[in-house]
Amino acid sequence: MYRLHIANKNYSSWSLRPWVLMRHLDIPFEERLTPFEPGSNWTAFRTFSPSGMVPCLEDGERAVWESLAIVEYLAERHAGVWPIDDEARAWARCASSEMHAGFAALRSLCPMNCGVRVRLHRTPDELARNLARLDELWQQGLTGFGGPFLAGESFSAVDAFFAPVAFRVQSFGLELSAPSMAYVERLLALPAMQQWYEAALDEPWREAAHEAEVQENGTVVEDLRRPS
Repeated sequence: MYRLHIANKNYSSWSLRPWVLMRHLDIPFEERLTPFEPGSNWTAFRTFSPSGMVPCLEDGERAVWESLAIVEYLAERHAGVWPIDDEARAWARCASSEMHAGFAALRSLCPMNCGVRVRLHRTPDELARNLARLDELWQQGLTGFGGPFLAGESFSAVDAFFAPVAFRVQSFGLELSAPSMAYVERLLALPAMQQWYEAALDEPWREAAHEAEVQENGTVVEDLRRPS
């Protein structure tokens, strides 16, 4: 059985991507969660990940790291990871790669913290541009391939890559077009996303650096996490 190494569900957007994809597609795996520690996590994560980062998938003695590489590895072995249609599959790979490498302002100003609700101090131009591009990209997928997911009828890797954005929209009250907000709600309602969210609320850990990232850019108006 696969072993998927992840970090805190409340914070780790990168970990969420392969986790939610495998859960949704019923690909069996054993979860190994190593919490973030103060300072560098490199030493702890290097015990299972060549890059010292999460996520990392173990298949027997083989380690596969980086979320895009994990997805492609799974796609060679399991149906449904990418769309069957050539055009939808090409678009889905492009959109996933753009999310993997881009949207820097969204990442830095609205870090994933599932359990809190935050009022941003302001919306800088670079964040507004990221949100406009996100809306444009999602509308292209939803209208071009018929929905209800980004590349057609079925949830696939491209939806998994944008799953952390749904939690960011929820936490930071980000505003998108009505069709995009409906897509966010669709993602948040998925059983696998609900399972991740409930586990995030139950986590006992509060890692100072991740908490500080939120407070630098906004005011926490509600903390829904259960007491540790």
